[in-house]
Amino acid sequence: MASVCFYFQVHQPFRLRKYSVFDTTHHYFDDVKNAEICRKVANKCYLPTNQCIYDLIKLHQGRFRVSYSLTGVVLDQFAEYAPEVMDSFKRLAETGCVEFLAETYYHSLSFLYSRSEFAEQVRMQQERILDLFGYRSTTFRNTELIYNNEVARAAQEMGFTAIIAEGADHLLGYRSPNFVYQPPNATIKVLLKNFRLSDDIAFRFGNRGWAEWPLTAEKFAGWVNQVNGNGYTVNLFMDYETFGEHQWADTGIFDFLYHLPGQVLKHPDNDFKTPAEVAAAHEAVGEYDAHHLISWADTERDLSAWLGNAMQSNALQEAYNLEKAIKVTGNPELMRDWRKLLTSDHYYYMCTKYFADGDVHKYFNPYDSPYDSYINFMNVLDNLAARTRPRAAQPATAPASAKPLSSVTQ
Repeated sequence: MASVCFYFQVHQPFRLRKYSVFDTTHHYFDDVKNAEICRKVANKCYLPTNQCIYDLIKLHQGRFRVSYSLTGVVLDQFAEYAPEVMDSFKRLAETGCVEFLAETYYHSLSFLYSRSEFAEQVRMQQERILDLFGYRSTTFRNTELIYNNEVARAAQEMGFTAIIAEGADHLLGYRSPNFVYQPPNATIKVLLKNFRLSDDIAFRFGNRGWAEWPLTAEKFAGWVNQVNGNGYTVNLFMDYETFGEHQWADTGIFDFLYHLPGQVLKHPDNDFKTPAEVAAAHEAVGEYDAHHLISWADTERDLSAWLGNAMQSNALQEAYNLEKAIKVTGNPELMRDWRKLLTSDHYYYMCTKYFADGDVHKYFNPYDSPYDSYINFMNVLDNLAARTRPRAAQPATAPASAKPLSSVTQ
């Protein structure tokens, strides 16, 4: 039997407004641009795709099942700018055919810099999901699928029974991502992204130069059928914006999605499962041993999209250096502003990789260059730091420099 396991990442950051060194206001975020992008993507992706998923669940009488990871920051934006999207996710939750995954509330890299902040953000996101959808997650995914053995063990210690990660060739070797694995230092189940089949939908679907274009539901279901006898699960992990935003409606992406479940289910040995269901149904067949940090980003599948140059490293260090000073204030507004600055997208915009991954880094990027992004971010961070200092003439002593807790594994 081959189970198709769909996981969709749903996330939008709070983008910064243009903020010069002469600015003194504490209003850092571009409300107009954030509202505009949220509503645009809602109309092109979230609303039509949610409707399609709902119709498919009803059409196939619950045999079609999917999972989502919703960041706290995207939920905040839905509540403020697009409440109809929140309602559509609640309707999906009511079907009982949807799993909501756990992750960091602010889509942050906090696991690398502050384990206490990491745990707090996961708790916050879990509480929000429980409050909105009545769902308590048993599956964890770290920001951008950043993963190693330490991440897996931390997830298990927080009570999760499954974690999802990239099926990296250099770690799998001859093995297939279509089985369930476990780390060498824990018993948590590890579900691995089948990046070839996932990327056929997420990145290659509309490419007329691709040898397999046009990709039909029947053809893709045939590839899924080939897994029977050589795997348990086909893990299709991708950004939700694949539907209608990255792949526009005129590519036929919605028709593909609508017809895919029927084509997959034509084979009597196929079904759809959520990550928690896959983990419950199958034992691990071996170890997935990740000493070094991996992610699902770019061709390297490493952390270079966020830590590949000195600007990114400096910005991250300086942001986490403020943690103690921010938390000592007990100011909730200051805390929210700081945490919004921890969102990984801000550091992604500073990336200088413009080769195979260049177009990906430009998508939804509000800056003309990585250097503009860095300068703008540091201007905001400097103002935020000033808000933590006492009003006396002498500034407070800066906290000791933070260092990534997982630096030894990178």
